[in-house]
Amino acid sequence: MNQIRIVEHPLLKHSLSILRDKNTGTEDFCRHAVIVSQIIIIEATKHLPMHEKSVITPLSDTQGYSMEKSLVFIPVLRSGIAMLLTAKELFPWASAGFIGLERNESTAVAHEYYKKFPPGIQDKHILILDPMLATGGSLAYTISALKNKGTKDISAACIVAAPEGIKLLADKYPDVPIYTAAVDSYLNNEKCIVPGLGDFGDRYFGT
Repeated sequence: MNQIRIVEHPLLKHSLSILRDKNTGTEDFCRHAVIVSQIIIIEATKHLPMHEKSVITPLSDTQGYSMEKSLVFIPVLRSGIAMLLTAKELFPWASAGFIGLERNESTAVAHEYYKKFPPGIQDKHILILDPMLATGGSLAYTISALKNKGTKDISAACIVAAPEGIKLLADKYPDVPIYTAAVDSYLNNEKCIVPGLGDFGDRYFGT
């Protein structure tokens, strides 16, 4: 589990507990999904390159920094859109690609129905946004699609992860770090994360 980065922050723990609560309504769920996503994304982007620059304050010159604009977000549709909205607030200049994967409820295997990546992503820093890492199939599929484009610097931001999905990613893509707020207990017979927080997309979008 060396690739797992569990993000620690009191506010994150507070908001995650609200997300888990089955009595949390759509409005509060969306609000706290933003808070959790912000903290995880900030942690997941700490490695981005910085450049020194001169800054003139009202009193004197000083050294400042500018961030290299080389970040691309890849949300896994549909629930990843929730994290993308937050990510674009933090990094409005970052481009985004999209991959649509739908899980077969009988087999729990995801199949692709949409994919569009920005040009030149092989030289970018890629952050995949996928709130729920359950079986790991969707995330593994997305990583494979990105590696087929020649990308090398890939990481993932998830809100909750299951051990089964973590193991799959560790076996297939140990070079991809995964940032998450929590590693939960297991997947049930329906391949849902326990204790989890239910269907993230349904709760966020009110469906």
